[in-house]
Amino acid sequence: MKRLLVTGSAGLIGSEVVSHFAKRGWKVIGIDNNMRADFFGDGGDTQWNAKRLVAEHINYEHFEIDIRDRKSLEQFIERRKPNAIVHTAAQPSHDLAASRPYDDFDVNAVGTMNMLEATRKYSTQIPFVHMSTNKVYGDAPNNLNLIEKETRWDYADVEHFDGIKESFTIDQSKHSIFGASKVGADVMVQEYGRYFDMPTCCLRGGCLTGPNHSGVELHGFLSYLIKCNVIGKEYTIFGYKGKQVRDNIHSHDVSAFIECFLDSPRYGEVYNLGGGRDNSISILEAFKLIESISGKKMLYNYSDQNRSGDHICYISDLTKMKSHYSGWDITRDLKTTFQEIHDSWQYRLK
Repeated sequence: MKRLLVTGSAGLIGSEVVSHFAKRGWKVIGIDNNMRADFFGDGGDTQWNAKRLVAEHINYEHFEIDIRDRKSLEQFIERRKPNAIVHTAAQPSHDLAASRPYDDFDVNAVGTMNMLEATRKYSTQIPFVHMSTNKVYGDAPNNLNLIEKETRWDYADVEHFDGIKESFTIDQSKHSIFGASKVGADVMVQEYGRYFDMPTCCLRGGCLTGPNHSGVELHGFLSYLIKCNVIGKEYTIFGYKGKQVRDNIHSHDVSAFIECFLDSPRYGEVYNLGGGRDNSISILEAFKLIESISGKKMLYNYSDQNRSGDHICYISDLTKMKSHYSGWDITRDLKTTFQEIHDSWQYRLK
């Protein structure tokens, strides 16, 4: 039985990866110390998800290990001998990072370094997938020519119609403290792939979403927005007239791509992982879609102050992903994703 180690296994992507591979007969080993509860309070607590995974999958084991604990990680990986590693654990909020920069850097940059080196000491042959972020590009996408439409901002130039490519610059921009720590992790994952000939990849995620997301105001755009609609809470729009655009990818499609990479790994690769243009949506457009599903009016207020380093319009160009892995494509559209998140919040908030 193949063994997969998943960090951040109770989070959105981690838990989806656990279920995806457990259903395919892998022995899945998860590590997650529920630091989201520390970062975001009760709203970010993921213990419910960890318990769900243990109950649903007999071939899943859960361990509370802190990725900042270098020695424990090395011993754990050597003892468990995984055939592949998917590293999803992170401090995920660029807003929170500004108030807790040491914690942010220690988890995102140092924690990833600890994972890489522990993996290298164990084996340079096993695939290592790192969940990076599109925030490694900083606010440089805002320098593209943009056009304001009725409900969204969009790219004005035809060359960017399909979105941001992996060759886009990560330099000379404001990343947020979170973005900077993720740049450090991202580049180190690439370097271990190229320097040590390890099969590694960075998945520069846009808005990763799905029904198992514990979205909060500081992180989890769609999940939190839909939760606000379900409970009748006022949602705050931060700047850009509510026309800022994100492309959203369901966690199932993320897991499916990871499976493709593990089946045929490459070395030091980078992929922009998002929903692409077809799954792009602005905040105003998201309000309309959830209202059509729930039948409830979206309550919101507006702040002129946008979040520092925030993207006005970000769409991932999926060309490279599809060319390297032709069997992969987006399978969950926005309406399906919204419905699943809506139903999940209704169930959890009973």
